[in-house]
Amino acid sequence: MRIGLAANRLHHESKDAALFRWLGACEKGIRELGIELHAVGRTYDAIDSAQSLTDYPALKRYPNGREGGLMKLVAEVVGMGSPERTLDGAIYLIDPVDPSSIFPEAIALKRQCVIHGKPFISTVATARDWIEMERIHAGLAADPAADDLNAFEQQTLALIAHDARKPQMLAFAAEHFDVLSRFKQRIGTGTTGQRLNEMAWSRGWPREQAWIERFQSGPLGGDAQIADRVLEHQCQRAIFFEDPHVARQHEADIQLLERAVTTVTDEAVCITAPNIAARWASAAVLRQQR
Repeated sequence: MRIGLAANRLHHESKDAALFRWLGACEKGIRELGIELHAVGRTYDAIDSAQSLTDYPALKRYPNGREGGLMKLVAEVVGMGSPERTLDGAIYLIDPVDPSSIFPEAIALKRQCVIHGKPFISTVATARDWIEMERIHAGLAADPAADDLNAFEQQTLALIAHDARKPQMLAFAAEHFDVLSRFKQRIGTGTTGQRLNEMAWSRGWPREQAWIERFQSGPLGGDAQIADRVLEHQCQRAIFFEDPHVARQHEADIQLLERAVTTVTDEAVCITAPNIAARWASAAVLRQQR
């Protein structure tokens, strides 16, 4: 598995920065899985200087961002005609107030991951969660250090989908209803929430109870309401099926939610593609069985 890796300056400039919190928690899993990490220049240099991932030959250096390193990651997410130049996803630890986080290549990296159904990972919590998910699918024993990410009964889950993705969200929720029902609470924006409630009632959920708490629709502020829950440490996981092909009239609201998630990088898990969400849900079932 080949994964692009980048981190904004804040997240690699000190020994306790986000990049090293993730590597400290997941180095064993990275080695177990043999993940190739294709790191943009300064991110690679920070790992090397910190003597992290020592003697790990699958850590590759790309040019610095100013020299096109992040652009190369975008191209290789799309695919450059050979397995050696195709990435399976990207980890980009974002500092939401770093101007480079909204450079065209940064936005394109996320968009192309979503388009091609590959993981785009922007927080420490999501990166930890992804490593554990892949470990479980590889048949490895559950890592007790990831138990906090899987304590669904104590967590709130946000379920959000753009109009073109609503059928996929309904299908995902129906297929993985038991896993999603384990969460202490589920929240969502207006129309998606209503359709999910109707699905839950059709499956026997008590009609006097809402399966998901509905906020406003996205254009009317629902994304902002959920962003506030994230910032108040009251929402730990978001599954957000984005449609990158449709112009988003409420772009600022969506960016607000995305920035909220990266602001609480160690706490918030965010999944943006249906196939990755399904892979996570099936891993959650396997993990519970072990």
